[in-house]
Amino acid sequence: MQLNFKKDVLPHLLGIAIFYAIVVVYFAPVVLQDQVIMQGDILKWEGSATEALDYREATGEEALWTNSVFGGMPAYFVSLEFAGDITTSLLSIITLGLPHPVNSLFLGMVAMYALMLTFGVRPVFAIIASIAFSLSSYNLLSLAAGHNAKIWAINLIPLILLGIHLAFKKQRLLGAGVLALGLLLQLKFNHVQITYYTLIIAVIYVLVRVIFEWKKEGFAEIGKTIGFLILGAVLAVGGNIGRITTALEYAPYSTRGNATLETASAGLDKEYAFSWSNGKLETLTLLVPNFYGGGSSTPLGENTASERALRSNGLDPAQINGFLQGAPTYWGDQPFTGGPIYGGVILVFLAFIGIWAAPKESLYIFGTIIILSLMLSWGKNLSWFNYLLFDILPGYNKFRAVSMALGMTLFAIPALGAISLERIYRSKDFKALYIAGGVVGGLLLILAVGAGIFRFEGAGDAGLPDWLINSLRQDRKAMLSASAWRSLALVGASFALIYFALKNKLSDLVLGLGIFGLVTIDLWSVNKHYLNDDSYQGNPARTYFTETPADQEIAKDDSYFRVLDLTEGLTATGKSPYRFHSLGGYHGAKMRRYQDLLDNRLNFELNDFVKKAQEGNFDFEGIQTINMMNTKYVIAGAAANSVFENPEANGPAWVPSQIVTVQTNQEEMDELGRIDTKAQATVNTSEFGEVKAGSGQITHTSYAPNELKYQAEMSTEGLVVFSEIYYPVGWTATIDGKETDILRTDYLLRGLVVPSGTHEIVFKFEPKSYTATKTPMIIFQYLIVLSLIAGVFFTIKKKDGRG
Repeated sequence: MQLNFKKDVLPHLLGIAIFYAIVVVYFAPVVLQDQVIMQGDILKWEGSATEALDYREATGEEALWTNSVFGGMPAYFVSLEFAGDITTSLLSIITLGLPHPVNSLFLGMVAMYALMLTFGVRPVFAIIASIAFSLSSYNLLSLAAGHNAKIWAINLIPLILLGIHLAFKKQRLLGAGVLALGLLLQLKFNHVQITYYTLIIAVIYVLVRVIFEWKKEGFAEIGKTIGFLILGAVLAVGGNIGRITTALEYAPYSTRGNATLETASAGLDKEYAFSWSNGKLETLTLLVPNFYGGGSSTPLGENTASERALRSNGLDPAQINGFLQGAPTYWGDQPFTGGPIYGGVILVFLAFIGIWAAPKESLYIFGTIIILSLMLSWGKNLSWFNYLLFDILPGYNKFRAVSMALGMTLFAIPALGAISLERIYRSKDFKALYIAGGVVGGLLLILAVGAGIFRFEGAGDAGLPDWLINSLRQDRKAMLSASAWRSLALVGASFALIYFALKNKLSDLVLGLGIFGLVTIDLWSVNKHYLNDDSYQGNPARTYFTETPADQEIAKDDSYFRVLDLTEGLTATGKSPYRFHSLGGYHGAKMRRYQDLLDNRLNFELNDFVKKAQEGNFDFEGIQTINMMNTKYVIAGAAANSVFENPEANGPAWVPSQIVTVQTNQEEMDELGRIDTKAQATVNTSEFGEVKAGSGQITHTSYAPNELKYQAEMSTEGLVVFSEIYYPVGWTATIDGKETDILRTDYLLRGLVVPSGTHEIVFKFEPKSYTATKTPMIIFQYLIVLSLIAGVFFTIKKKDGRG
C-alpha cells in the first residue's frame, strides 16, 4: 500500500498537533508549571482515600476496606488497584504523556477526529467536531468540580463508537479491537452512568444500521458484525472483571441497591435522582450560553444594574465587591450550577443544516441521540416520560443527576454538525443553508431583541431586598440579550463562510480553518469564565489538609476511635478522614444501612446535640448511636480547645448485658432510638436466631484496614458487639483460629457469640470478588492489545491486497 505523505499522513499529524497544542496552551499551568486544578471533589476524595493509599505504599497490597469514612466501607470505589494492570500505561502512551486529567480531553479530540474520518468527513472539518466535543463547557465545568471519572468516560464515547462503526464498515476485527480498547478504558473509570448512556448510544446506532442495511446485507452479515462486537465487549469486560465483580458485590449493599427498611424503596428515590433536572428552556443554553444567567455564582462587572443599586443604597466597597464577585445570576430550574451547558452555537447551526442535508442514516443516528438525551436531561420537567423509564428501565433507578445525559447531546451535536458540513459542501445545497440559517438566526434574533419577555426570577433571589432583586433581573436580561447577539454574530460569520465556499469563492481549507477559528474562540472565551488562571494552585492539598491545633490535640491519643467533624458536615467532609477514622466522609454511593442510620438517627441526634451544646449542655448520653460508632472526639473548629472528648463513646467493642430482639429492620431502627447502646443490643432473630447476653471484657489489640484483632476475657458466653460496620461479603471472623459466624447487631454493627474464657478474635477482609479475578483480568487486557494489533495488521494487509 503506497502512502502519499502529504495527503494521507500530514493532515492527521497536523490535527493531532493542534489538539496537543490546545491542551498545552489552555492548561499551561498544569502541563508546563506543575500546578493542579483546584478540584473540591478531588480534595475530598484524597482525604477519604488516604488510608488506602498509605496502606498500599507501606505494604504493596490493597486495603480493600477503609475505616476512614462513614464508619467503614469497601474501598472499591475509593481507591483500588490491580497488580499488572496495563490500562494506566496505555493511557499514558495514547495521550503522549499529557498529565491527568487534562489528557482525557486530548484523547477525546483524537477519538472524535478518527470517528469523523470514518464517516467520510475531511480532516479540516473533523478537527472542528473534535474541538467542539472536548472543549464543551460541560467538560470544563466537570474538570473544575473534580468529576474526573465522568470526563474520562465521556471522552471515550467516540472511541467506542469508532469501533462499532468500523465493524459495520466490514473491518470487523479492527472494530472489535477498538471497541474493546475504548470500553476497557471507560470501564476502568467506573462511571456506570456514563457507560449506561454509552450503551444507549450504541443501541441506537446498531438499530439504525440494521434498519437501513438488513435488506442489502442480510441478517447473516449483520449477525457476523454484531458477533465481533460482542467479542470486543466481552474482552473489555474481562479486562475489567475485577472492577466489575467488586462493584456488583457492593451494589446490593449500597444506596443504589435494595432497600433495607421495609418502608423504603430500592435504588434512589425519585426526588433525589431527579433533583438535578435540566429545565426545558435551559436547553437554549446550547445556543445562548448566558440564557439563564451563567452559573449560580457569577462575577458581575462595574456599571451593572446591581453595582449601581448597591452603591446607591450606601453599601461599602468591600460589601459591593463581595456581592459582585459571586452574584446569584442563575435563574434556572436546578438547585445550583457551576455554569451553562454549551458546546458552541456554530455546531448547533451545522447540526440544524443536517436536518435537510445530512445522510439519512447519520441524521437518524445522531438526531435520535440528541432528542433522546435532551428528554432524559429534562428529568422531572418531563415526568411522564422519565418517571416511566425510572420505574421500568433496568438499572436506571441507580443513577442521579439526570442532567448528565447532556454528555450524549454534546457528543452527538458536533458529530452531526461535521457530517452536515461535509455533505453541504459536497452537494452545494443552498436551500439547507438558508433554512437552517433562518431558523437558528431567527430564534437568536428574537432572544436578543425580545429578552424582556422572561421574568428572570431565580432561587438565588431568596433573602435579598426587592431593590437588589430588581437590579439582578435587569442584569440577567442584559446577560441574555448580549449573549444572544454574540451567538447571532457567530452564526452569521459561519453562514457567510459556508455561503462563499458553496459559491466556490473559498476553498474547503479556508472554510474549515475559518469555522475552526470561530469555534475555538467561542468555546475558549466562554470556558475561561469558569476554568481560568484563578482555578490553579501549586498544591491545594497542602492548604486544605494543613494540620490544625485540633488535629494535633487528637493525635496525642494513639487508641482506636472515630471522630465527628462538625466543621464540614457528616456527608461532605474530606479533612477528618485524612488523619483519622471518621464518622463522616464524602462518597456518592454510601452503604445503604449507614444512609438509613444517617436519615433516621444520626442527623436527629447530631442536631439535638449541637443545639444543646450551643446552650452549654454537652449531652453525650443523648447521642446513643453516635456513641456506638466509637465516636471519641467531636471537632467543632481548628483550635485545640475546639476538640471535645466524648466520655460516653462505647469503645471498639463491648459486651451488652441485655439483648433486645426484633423481627424487622424497621423495628430495629426504632429500637435504636430507645435503647442504651452500651448496655443493650438489638438482634434480628428472624435472620440470626436467638442470641444470649454474656459478660466480660474486650480489648482491641491490633489494627489494619482489612484486619482487626481483639482479646476477649469472657466470664459468660454471649454476644460481643464490635464498633465496625457489618458487611456480609468478604469478612471472616475467627476465635482462636476457628472460623465463626458474624452476626449483625444494632442494625449495622458486627457481632460475635464468644464463649467463656480468654480468646483471640481476628477479623479479616479477603473478598473473592477481588482475589479470584486479579489474574484473569490482566490476561484479558493483553488479549485486547493483541486483538488490536491483529486488527491493524489484517486491515493493512487487506488494503495491500487491493493495491
